[in-house]
Amino acid sequence: MQYKGFEVNDELIDKYVESLEISITEACDLILEEQGKVKNADAEKVVDELTAKSGRRYEQSDKPRKKAEKVRKVDETKGHLLDEVSALMEDLGAVIIARKTETETTFTYEGATYTFKLTKHRPPKK
Repeated sequence: MQYKGFEVNDELIDKYVESLEISITEACDLILEEQGKVKNADAEKVVDELTAKSGRRYEQSDKPRKKAEKVRKVDETKGHLLDEVSALMEDLGAVIIARKTETETTFTYEGATYTFKLTKHRPPKK
């Protein structure tokens, strides 16, 4: 069947009419909409009205986004505690290999490699 300049399968139309209990024109509109050949005019009208009311258009911008610079907070207390623990480990015979900021220290002791991580926990919520 020809509908709005497109060929629509008669068997599919009959199936939609019987199962959804709609008219032949509604079934043809639904089939063409599902196939992407025709857009639903009512839905487009609603979207256009909402866009006009809000005055906003949500589209991808051509300009690249600016990345916000994040300033990392250094925890002096953790740094001091890790210094003290590192000094204690050296006194015990450990060899400090690396230190990652104020959060962790990697060392060797009796041939094995270890990592000591210091984590500060948030206070519980009340």
